[in-house]
Amino acid sequence: MDGQGLPVVVQMDGTLLLDVHHPDADAARLFLLCFAELEKSPDHFHTYRVTPLSLWNAAAAGLAAADIIGQLRSVSRYQVPQAILRMIEEAMDRYGILELRLDDGHLVLASRDEWVLTEVTRHKSIAPLIVAVRSELEVEVPLLSRGTIKVGLTRLGYPVRDLAGYAAGEPLSFALHDTNPDGSAFSLRDYQVRAADAFHQGGGLAGGSGVLTLPCGAGKTLIGLRAMELLQTSTLILAANITAARQWIRECLARTTLSEEQVAEYSGEFKETAPVTVATYQILSYHSRGRDEFPHLSLLARRNWGLIIYDEVHLLPAPVFRVTAEIQARRRLGLTATLVREDGKEHEVFSLIGPKKYDAPWRELAAQGWIASAVCTEVRVELTAQERRVYAFATVREKVRIAAEASAKEAAVTEILAAHPGEPTLVIGQYLEQLERIAERLRAPLITGSMRSRDRDALYKDFREGRVSVLVVSKVANFSIDLPDASVAVQVSGAFGSRQEEAQRLGRIMRPKASNASAHFYTIVSKDTRDQEFAHSRQGFLAEQGYEYRIVDVEELQGKRVTIP
Repeated sequence: MDGQGLPVVVQMDGTLLLDVHHPDADAARLFLLCFAELEKSPDHFHTYRVTPLSLWNAAAAGLAAADIIGQLRSVSRYQVPQAILRMIEEAMDRYGILELRLDDGHLVLASRDEWVLTEVTRHKSIAPLIVAVRSELEVEVPLLSRGTIKVGLTRLGYPVRDLAGYAAGEPLSFALHDTNPDGSAFSLRDYQVRAADAFHQGGGLAGGSGVLTLPCGAGKTLIGLRAMELLQTSTLILAANITAARQWIRECLARTTLSEEQVAEYSGEFKETAPVTVATYQILSYHSRGRDEFPHLSLLARRNWGLIIYDEVHLLPAPVFRVTAEIQARRRLGLTATLVREDGKEHEVFSLIGPKKYDAPWRELAAQGWIASAVCTEVRVELTAQERRVYAFATVREKVRIAAEASAKEAAVTEILAAHPGEPTLVIGQYLEQLERIAERLRAPLITGSMRSRDRDALYKDFREGRVSVLVVSKVANFSIDLPDASVAVQVSGAFGSRQEEAQRLGRIMRPKASNASAHFYTIVSKDTRDQEFAHSRQGFLAEQGYEYRIVDVEELQGKRVTIP
């Protein structure tokens, strides 16, 4: 068969080039995302890389090496290098060559290959954890070292399949309602059912730990509630901030038969526990200045939890990672829009929370009408002569802020809003002084992290109900704000090219719109600066999800030479 017309070029170094103009590019992209990671996204060819971690996630999700290889050959423009085929086979074979099991109350590390077991147990990170050698294929390790063992083995290139089971937790009987709060019929969407089932896996030893990746607006909270319903056990829910925590509490009470006495908030304001307790990463990570003690981390072990849900798991702070390593007998569910972590700890998420069990592509859900489609536009502005002069002599750190706060951005916001009159709009940024100026210019409310949560909630309510059409919001907008009617987002500054942040900000506007209207996501960027470099990095996330990314100059908006789609 002549492969010249196929969309993927497989290279010897493990990179895969996707021809984005090929008619089969979308189907090939969905396939590549099952086992590879997007690295670069220029105009014509997107670069994916096959890594051991990406292949281990694929293996944990039930994909076989033979299936990946067969399909890769079917989309490859040229013959797939033999070295890549071997890499796929060997990496995926390594997942599960080691297993953790529970035998009469003892934790056992077992292998089907005695030489692999000998190799890893002699390593300096694992050897001190060996309690006893049972046979050539089994050693005993401490129960409380379950997480440490898993992290260590992943770093050695032998990710362990954890079959040691989980504590049942305190029983909790409840059900999801079959009606919406307004009385209309309710049922979970097909992909929400599949996601919860992928996590649960029938309740067996292999089920009960893992990460589900779905876009913002896809109903991750409902998937979490379904997982809780499947397990019928006491649950600790960890959220990114107090607004998100209270959203979880509202959903628990509105969507399930749980009573108010069965759901508690553990926060800076309230420190209560119940069969379902919702806390924040901030409260768990709190410690007194100059002291290493984290007084609230004991919450993770305070009750006999049967399930711990880590909302926005990509934000999991280091102290919670450390305690999570000690509570591997609890079922763990991670929910996120992106597994990208700015600290590079994806391996720790894989080891301590669990492998990726389900991934719902953004474009696929948009095509089905479950989330909005998005039009993504980068608007470029010039520094003034004075700003350019200051920028030229600035340090690297100073350059970042000068470019991010370019005065021309404020006028660009006005131009963009003029193209979307009356549409519910979020203006999001990093620097408070800049946001204060924009809020004053637009005569719009400004929401920051220092605002009292009740005042923030009141403004969110006004926005949802149409009394306020524009909100200027700091980076507090990145996380779990329930603003279903937002249709335009304007990003004036961000965090150093963070793809993670891009996912969260785009997610603010992805809930379905009336008449299937598109959402609009703008990023305002200073030309020929660090700002533009960071924007190029953030484009990677949008390209990974299959969105087109237009770049226009602000003059084109002002001159009306470009029609906003």
